[in-house]
Amino acid sequence: MLENEFERLYWAKNQMVMGIDEAGRGPLCGPCVVACCILPVGYENERINDSKQLTDKKRNILFKEIIQDAIYFRFEIVSPETIDRYDIYHATQQAMKELALSTDMHKITITDAMPLDCPDTVSIIKGDAKSISIAAASILAKVLRDHIMYGYDVLYPEYEYTKHKGYGTKRHLELMDRYGLNKLYRMSFRPCREIKLF
Repeated sequence: MLENEFERLYWAKNQMVMGIDEAGRGPLCGPCVVACCILPVGYENERINDSKQLTDKKRNILFKEIIQDAIYFRFEIVSPETIDRYDIYHATQQAMKELALSTDMHKITITDAMPLDCPDTVSIIKGDAKSISIAAASILAKVLRDHIMYGYDVLYPEYEYTKHKGYGTKRHLELMDRYGLNKLYRMSFRPCREIKLF
C-alpha cells in the first residue's frame, strides 16, 4: 500500500491534493498524455499503485473507479509536433503547469519529479510509488494513452502499435525502417531522425 505521506499531511488540514503524472515521455511516436487527479480527502484504495506495476486489466478497472470517485480530473494531450517544437521535457512540464492552474480549487499540487513554477506545488522523487494522487493520475494517463495508440493501430496496422505502444522496441524499429515514418513520429528523437519519412 502506498505511503501517502504528503496526502496525510494536507488531508489532516482538510486540504485537497492534486496529483499530476504523465505517460509516454519515452516513445518514438504518439502523444505524451498528462493527467491530474484530485481524490476526496482521506480517500483509500489499496489497489491503486504506480501504473507501471499494474496489468492492463487492473489499470482499466481502476481507471473507471478513479473517474467515478475523483473530485476533479483532467487531461492534456501533448502532440508529437509540440514535443518536437519544445522538447519532451519542457512540453511535458508546460502541460503539467496548465493542469496545475486548471481549477480554482484551493489545493496543494504534487508531481512525480517535475518541478513547476506554480504556487503550492511540490515535486516528489518516485511520487507515483509514494502518493495515491500521483498514482491515480499515472493510471489515468497510461490508460488514455494506450487507447489512443490502439486507435492509431487501426489507422496504421502495419506498425503494430498495439504491441509496443510506440516505444523503441527491436520490432518497432524494424517496422519503422521498413515502412518509413508517418505523421505520428517525434522527429526530434534520434532514432526517427535516422529513418526515412513515409
